[in-house]
Amino acid sequence: MGAGAHPLYRHADSAVHRLPAEVKIVGLLAFVLAVVATPRETLWPYAGYALIVLAVWRLAHIPLRWVLPRMLIEVPFVVLALLLPFTEGGERIEVAGLSLSVAGLYAAWGIVAKGTLGVAAALAVAATTSAAQLPAALSRLGAPAVVTSVLVLMIRYVDLLAAEAGRMRMARISRGDSPRALHQAGAIARGIGALFLRSYERGERVYVAMLSRGFDGHAPDLAAVGAPAPARGVQWAAALTPAAAALTVTALAWTAG
Repeated sequence: MGAGAHPLYRHADSAVHRLPAEVKIVGLLAFVLAVVATPRETLWPYAGYALIVLAVWRLAHIPLRWVLPRMLIEVPFVVLALLLPFTEGGERIEVAGLSLSVAGLYAAWGIVAKGTLGVAAALAVAATTSAAQLPAALSRLGAPAVVTSVLVLMIRYVDLLAAEAGRMRMARISRGDSPRALHQAGAIARGIGALFLRSYERGERVYVAMLSRGFDGHAPDLAAVGAPAPARGVQWAAALTPAAAALTVTALAWTAG
């Protein structure tokens, strides 16, 4: 993994990639709030939101074959949502011989539609924003310095922990372990415990090393330490255009309703 990258980041040169991270974070938050605020009984606004997301994907050079498999993360929530028409009470209708709750159908639709749009928008931001940009962006948005410092350490050491877990798995396999066999669940659990202890010990060593270098418990302002220039007005306007369009759709949905 390259410096400042994460598994969802796509290296590309697009207008969305070049936007500062803080404007994309605010734009994502505003878009999600607009989607969540939309009445679930009104269906047409969700098509408008989908078009906005597709336009951002196109502008950021994000192909559907890359993003669609990564949206499977929401499958567990979709499965739970599909149970609502059977479990909710109230007025019921017959669909293909099944008695379904009208309120449950609307609830399931709202969860699936809003969840899918939220995941799609979040993937657009993740695919165009490197991990190295996030700490400074959060600092500029007013996040506590401790939070941004924890984020920096997490970004730095999550790959180390993943590599350590991979080495432990390879060591088990080389000794005849079969990770998919049920009787190996105990060995896997002990491996997770060992990884936790190693992570804890590594954290202690890192903290001692920080103290030896003058760390006094106060996190630095990461927006002023080697960070790129803050966003300009034109960049804010460009990044918030999709969110503004989504908010307009939301307002029209409530007005028309």
